[in-house]
Amino acid sequence: MKNKLTHRQLPEALPELSPDIPLLLQRVYALRGITSMQELDYTTRNLCNYDNLDGTQTAVEIVYSAMQNNKRIMIVGDFDTDGATSTALTVKALKKMGCQHVDYIIPNRFDDGYGLSISVIKRALLKKADLIITVDNGVSAIEAVEFAKQSNLTVIITDHHLCPEQLPAADAIINPNLPNCSFPSKHLAGVGVAFYFMSALRAKLRQENWFRTHNLEEYNIASLLDLVALGTIADVVKLDHNNRILVHQGINRIRSGYCCAGIKALLHIARKDPVSFTSTDLAYYIAPRLNAAGRMDNMSLSVELLLCDDYDSALKQASDLDMLNNDRKLIEQTMYKEALSYIQGLEQQQSSFPNLLVVYHPEWHQGIIGILSARLKDKHYRPVICFASTEEGILKGSGRSIAGIHLRDLLDELDQNHPDLLVSFGGHAMAVGLSIRENDLERFRKHFETLIDKRLNANTLEQIIETDGEVDSQDFNYAMAKQLKESGPWGEGFTEPTFDGDFIVHQQRLFAEKHLRLVLEPKNGGPIIEGICFNVNLTQWPDNTIKNVKIVYQLDVDDFRGNQTAKLMIRHIWPIA
Repeated sequence: MKNKLTHRQLPEALPELSPDIPLLLQRVYALRGITSMQELDYTTRNLCNYDNLDGTQTAVEIVYSAMQNNKRIMIVGDFDTDGATSTALTVKALKKMGCQHVDYIIPNRFDDGYGLSISVIKRALLKKADLIITVDNGVSAIEAVEFAKQSNLTVIITDHHLCPEQLPAADAIINPNLPNCSFPSKHLAGVGVAFYFMSALRAKLRQENWFRTHNLEEYNIASLLDLVALGTIADVVKLDHNNRILVHQGINRIRSGYCCAGIKALLHIARKDPVSFTSTDLAYYIAPRLNAAGRMDNMSLSVELLLCDDYDSALKQASDLDMLNNDRKLIEQTMYKEALSYIQGLEQQQSSFPNLLVVYHPEWHQGIIGILSARLKDKHYRPVICFASTEEGILKGSGRSIAGIHLRDLLDELDQNHPDLLVSFGGHAMAVGLSIRENDLERFRKHFETLIDKRLNANTLEQIIETDGEVDSQDFNYAMAKQLKESGPWGEGFTEPTFDGDFIVHQQRLFAEKHLRLVLEPKNGGPIIEGICFNVNLTQWPDNTIKNVKIVYQLDVDDFRGNQTAKLMIRHIWPIA
């Protein structure tokens, strides 16, 4: 794997931002396409209007009629954090707005597979559902919706994934990516779509004097924004202006203590101070604990936590999720070591390193192969597909890709060339899921690697590392680090500020057997500062003969024991002469 370090390019015309914003932060904003202070205004009045979200009004009328007639509503979610937050948000909103009969189903990753399926419809029928509302799924569920309609069920689909050419024959579909939908923000997460739907329903109920005639307090829809922020960050959707508003408002609620008991409990378990909580913390400390339920057991555990109103009960549930997440980590570590051992064997057997990694072990956990593929992709920077055994003779695969290799399109081409090879497949450019027969593994590897090889060029396997340039000596301080950290929300498409530079190494030592702590001095001037690099290459570090390094890093804060200092979170490190 080769790395190429580049600097993001400033636009020719720099934005006119407030002089109160430090020059370093102004540069960061300009490099992310900010052109005015309006794009940094995260008040709710700047949110896109649900009137432009196609299908919303039709869906609202259906739900309003169902509420008037005491129909049974079944929410069908997904087994990741976006699905769990979408489910909890919709169930909570409907109940708070006076819906008498609301329940939910989360498909089981191991038994039902992804999204709305015939098996899920049958479970809904057993619970005597009248209306099914999908959240974070359903836009491709043609057969399941057809079965539901044959069973006299009304179906509303709310989703955010790209739409297939043929849409299911649902009674209403809400998706910003529907053809001809005029909603300006195409990057809503599933939970964002659910939030807009419930906002429109609340407006309809207010218009019809529903709350007054049913002796209900008018529901504050903003109380759901903590869930919106969590699901949006967890699903790694692009943080356009609209999504940044949703996340900013949700994080403010978390910081102020106006969040659900489940998130409060997860913060306590993760030992995170809500006052200094950020979008990055949602991604690293909260979402993995929720996702552990879907990977290891059943995502309903996470939905129940997010629906819980009692803090003591939520603490117990959050503790259970934490234990599941610890189990997940242990299994993942074992699988990662086994995968590395297999890949090392490949290197010894072959004259050149393969352009595609296809890895299988009969004892691997199918709920973790996606994480494993991502880790191997990051380490070797090439497409990876990991397989685990499911039912007899069938392997379930999860793939992750790199820039320039569209995995979903390649699987489609493979299916056209060899129609008998893939049992099922789906996904998008960077992540796919698939199933094959066990005895077709080597055949799959051969044909898919051939397709990958045709798409590669000399630069495809060169990892481009983009940064915001170097930091001036006067900006290596706690105040600047704190302002950078709090000036987000940062995430996909609005990346956390990342810098590079050359440093003198004064000290280096391992901690926790795999992480590196360094004492550094910027070569272009600046204070002595501590740097931390997680999961270093232990064949190279520590090495006291290395006195100079180039690093890619984020300027972070260290509040350990009340000492407020800046530190560097090192993302890449190379020795230099």
